[in-house]
Amino acid sequence: MTTVDTAPPPALHRDRRFRTFWIGETISQFGDRISELALPLIAVSLLTATPLQVSVLTALIWLPNLLGLFLGAWVDQRTHKRRLLIIADLIRAAVLFSLPVAYLFDAITLTQLYLVALLTGAGAVLFALGHQAFFVALVPRSAYVDANSKLSMSRSLSFIAGPAVGGGLVQALSAPVAIVVDAVSFLGSALLLRRIPVTEAPPPPRRTSTLGMVREGLVLVLRHPVLRAALGCTSTVNFFTFIASALLVLYASRDLGLSAGAIGLAFGTGALGGLAGAALTPRIARAIGLGRTTMIGVVLFSAPLALTALVTGPTWAKISMLAAIELVSSFGVMLMDINLNALLAAVTPDDARGRRAGAYSAVNYGIRPLGALVGGVLGTAVGLRPALVVAGLGGTLAVLWLLASPVRRIASLDEAAH
Repeated sequence: MTTVDTAPPPALHRDRRFRTFWIGETISQFGDRISELALPLIAVSLLTATPLQVSVLTALIWLPNLLGLFLGAWVDQRTHKRRLLIIADLIRAAVLFSLPVAYLFDAITLTQLYLVALLTGAGAVLFALGHQAFFVALVPRSAYVDANSKLSMSRSLSFIAGPAVGGGLVQALSAPVAIVVDAVSFLGSALLLRRIPVTEAPPPPRRTSTLGMVREGLVLVLRHPVLRAALGCTSTVNFFTFIASALLVLYASRDLGLSAGAIGLAFGTGALGGLAGAALTPRIARAIGLGRTTMIGVVLFSAPLALTALVTGPTWAKISMLAAIELVSSFGVMLMDINLNALLAAVTPDDARGRRAGAYSAVNYGIRPLGALVGGVLGTAVGLRPALVVAGLGGTLAVLWLLASPVRRIASLDEAAH
């Protein structure tokens, strides 16, 4: 019989280094919520973009993840991962500042918007790959779930307040000017990262070429039963949920007739589910097991998106229905993400974190632009509502990867390591 781990994790809130990192992540997450709303609204309201053009914008944000295969191997050979995180923050800040500047000169074009999406996506990939090694340098193994819970809680808080604040800023200042807040948040994150003292071990001597390291990362992900199942699950759920992500703001704005403020209110209220999920995930995982909690999260994350197609009625009803759907979905994604991220950290060898993350993200995040483009094609061909139904129902298929793997029997991180 499987024994569930009940040992409490170390008190991370007393660790000054982790607190500083946590604060920086929180600031950056709040800024991101504004850009996630403002970028498509610039395309829709200022540039009268079509569904396919909006989906291309979403796709370009995630396209740089395809470089993760090679970038992850390169990151593994760098000693100073913190420096990479700071560079990634500064790149994104500079690129985002270009939008309000162009707006002041009435010079924003769809091409510039696409370039901003592509370059901020590239910065996000560099940050994510460096983050893997930096995280394990800060956090003891026994606190992985708790640390991911705290970081996810900040992300959830940003989804609560961020869209509402972002919607208000967009209405009051215009979408391009509101993006200044996100640019400043990256500068704040970079400054806080500079203050974190951390001992980063030098990489082991290179045993093979860059291509060989890329191959090692792919082999590790595809042969390890836990990594392979996690990748299949997250890639499937990402493909289908990004069909919805590419269309949701457009759907809420044009089909439902909601203002930027109303859309932000609905998404922000719904994100309360993510906050609850982030806070409760460690307890739920200890009570019923990490694997079972993850599988429940996959279904709760995806299935409610199909109900988005049923939203109708007066404005207050549309806002309430969207908020309820987001509430359940955001609770589910926390159950899934927190546990899978802890599992990935636990089973990955220390000297392969960058290339594992690169191989994993190349597939997992690389499939997101494909999902976004399919969303644009589906939305144009069959309409936004049917496309949203396909997204929600298709995403639930991701749980099959976990059911057919050892993940469903894993109760704790100690079991995952054996």
